[in-house]
Amino acid sequence: MPAFPAPAFGLDDVEITAHERLYDGFLKIDRYRLKCRLFEGGWSREFQREVLVRHPGIGVLLYDPLLDKVLLVEQFRSGCLTDTQQGPWALELVAGLWDDASESFEAVARREAQEEAGVVVQGALLKVCEYYNSPGGSDERITVFCGRFDAAHNSGGVFGLASESENIRAHVIDRAEAVAGLRAGRVRNAMTLIALQWLELNLVSVRAALVAAA
Repeated sequence: MPAFPAPAFGLDDVEITAHERLYDGFLKIDRYRLKCRLFEGGWSREFQREVLVRHPGIGVLLYDPLLDKVLLVEQFRSGCLTDTQQGPWALELVAGLWDDASESFEAVARREAQEEAGVVVQGALLKVCEYYNSPGGSDERITVFCGRFDAAHNSGGVFGLASESENIRAHVIDRAEAVAGLRAGRVRNAMTLIALQWLELNLVSVRAALVAAA
């Protein structure tokens, strides 16, 4: 079996000739002019790219390993305004942005679980993965965790911070139903797709780890 390919180039193989902030609102957009090395040798011509600049995102899959249930949240998402099948309300993981350097990623996950679902995460968090959400046009990097919650005492409800215009409904559902929803196309965002598939692939070890960590 061939070895997994290592990166051919790094940061030293990019030359940024100009950089400016085009928009500085809730979303930020930067424009770069740059050159980079070519696989066949030499350098590219100068070209231009716009980048959507985002704080790192943190998501947490809340799972009860004893009752075999997950918690997903439903909320309005402006990026889904043209979704004619399900409308702009998305079913997804509890999630938030890391915008305070004094707070760890794990602390963000625990805080968002409390704010968006009224849940206290029990024990240690398991790290699922890190990935870039859309590297062709954004620098947003997502870190996903899995944490244990008590489904017997957290049956859902409406949560969120009014100061952030959040109106979030929490759903506690059987893991098998969540996976069925994934297959039926009810779950349509990468973070939740990745986390639920990860749970299916690692179910036995995840259950054992969450029970031991609580």
